[in-house]
Amino acid sequence: MDWREFAERMAELARELLAKESVQDTLDAIAVAAVDLVRGCDAAGILAVRGGRAVTLAAHGDVVRESDRLQGELGEGPCFDLARGRADERAYRIEDMSAPRTDWPRFARAAHGLGIGSMTGVLLYTDREDFGALNLYSEHPGAFTHEFETAGWLLASHAAVALSSARTIDQLEHAMETRHAIGEAIGILMERHRMSEDDAFNVLRSISQHHNVKLRDVARRVREDRPREP
Repeated sequence: MDWREFAERMAELARELLAKESVQDTLDAIAVAAVDLVRGCDAAGILAVRGGRAVTLAAHGDVVRESDRLQGELGEGPCFDLARGRADERAYRIEDMSAPRTDWPRFARAAHGLGIGSMTGVLLYTDREDFGALNLYSEHPGAFTHEFETAGWLLASHAAVALSSARTIDQLEHAMETRHAIGEAIGILMERHRMSEDDAFNVLRSISQHHNVKLRDVARRVREDRPREP
């Protein structure tokens, strides 16, 4: 694929990613696109670190989850360092996984045993948030040159913007669903106990605070406990 064709595919990808209906759909599409668009890439995934644990957000190819699991168990590895912000750069490239490494010796040996020949990765980030690391795998050493490291950067840039948009939309939709659930629960309490709207909301809030349960979960319980009409 030449750079002109790559640019056209990236433009198509940008539209496709922004059309995804959920954050998970966007994450999965990014991993698939990496394999399709980057020459030499046999598998791709997105790794995040939450509470010190490695979490696979998306995986396209069996080796991805095994690699993420190894890095989490060993507490070392290029994706792990990149995702938790310990890498000096926002990208890495390993030309030959069989070569001795002093930075991740245990992971390098185990990864080579999984059939990983080379790896590269880029941090998915915007000016406000880091989402995790996009990691590309090849069965062959030397698969990712400087030229296609640039392709990874371009893909990651498009992906981060789309992911930021998807999260914003997802959060807005979730907020609207929560607001609707609370409003319905308030209506149920008003009708059932002949109380005002403010009093019904205060009851929900009091239960939430007393039992340390989120307000939306209290509202959901009220809705579920509503007697069904015969």
